[in-house]
Amino acid sequence: MNWGSFITCAVTGSGETAHKSDKVPVTPEQIANSAIDAAKAGAAVVHIHVRNPQTGLGSRDTELYAEVVDRIRSSDTDVVINLTAGMGGDLVLGGDEDVLPLAPSTDMVGSTERLDHVTRLLPEICTLDCGTMNFSSGGDYIMTNTPSVLRKMAKIVQKLGVRPELEVFDTGHLVMVKDLIAEGLLDDPVMIQLCMGIAYGAPDDPNTFMAMVNQLPPNAVFSAFSIGRMQLPFVAQAVLAGGNVRVGLEDNLYLDKGVLASNADLVDRAVKILDNMNVSVMSPADVRKKLQLTKHA
Repeated sequence: MNWGSFITCAVTGSGETAHKSDKVPVTPEQIANSAIDAAKAGAAVVHIHVRNPQTGLGSRDTELYAEVVDRIRSSDTDVVINLTAGMGGDLVLGGDEDVLPLAPSTDMVGSTERLDHVTRLLPEICTLDCGTMNFSSGGDYIMTNTPSVLRKMAKIVQKLGVRPELEVFDTGHLVMVKDLIAEGLLDDPVMIQLCMGIAYGAPDDPNTFMAMVNQLPPNAVFSAFSIGRMQLPFVAQAVLAGGNVRVGLEDNLYLDKGVLASNADLVDRAVKILDNMNVSVMSPADVRKKLQLTKHA
C-alpha cells in the first residue's frame, strides 16, 4: 500500500478523440489551461502531448510544445511538467496484402529529432516508450521503439538531466528497462509507468497487473493507469499495489456513464478516491524531492 501518492494528469494525448468530446484540449492555450486546471484540482504532474490546432490530430511540432510549456511556467500554478517523447515512432503499414508502401500517416524519425522539444524546453520529466507493439485493433499501426533507438534516447535524456518516465505496456518492456539499468543509462530513482488495458499490451485484470508489479526493478517508483471505464478503478488499484496514479483525457473521456469529463473533473475524482482511502496526495514539491527532479525556468 502506498500511503502517499502523486497524481499525474495525461492532458490530451494524440489519439483521434477531439471529435468525441469538446472537453479535449486542442490548441496550445487550451492544453496549457487544462493542465493548470488539473494542477489546481490536485495533479502534481501534467503529461503533455500537443495537437495540430487546425486538424485536432497529434503533432510533434516543437513550437506548439514551447507555447504550452511557456504558458504553464508563466502561470502562478506550480506543477511538474512531463512531455511525451513517443511521437515520431508511428509505423503504419499499407494493409494485409499490400503491406508496402507505408501509409501516409507513417511518421518515423531518429532519436535526436524525437527529442527536439525535450532538448529545447528541458521539462522535468519526459516519457520513453519501452518497446514496439501493435497499437490498433482495427488497423495496421505499429508503435515502434527499437532497442537502438531507445538506448540513444536514454543517453540523450540522461545527459540533459531530464528524468525519463519509462512507459511499460507489457512484461517484455520490463526486460528493456532492466537492460537500460544494467547498461547505466538510467539514473536512480527509476520511474516507471505501467500502461494497462491497451489493445495487444497487458490487459488490466488484477492478476496481470500484479504480475507486472512483481517484475519491477528493485526500488523503482511506479505509477499505473488503465484506459476507458477502468481508469478510475485503477486509482485505487495502483495505490493498493504500492504505486502512484494517472488519470486524464488521454486515456478516458468520461466521469460517469454518459457524462463527459474535463481533466480537472478526473483529477478531482481521483483526489476523492485517495482521500477516502486515507492516502495523502503529494504536491509538486513532494514529487520533485521524491524523484530528484531538476526544475528549469
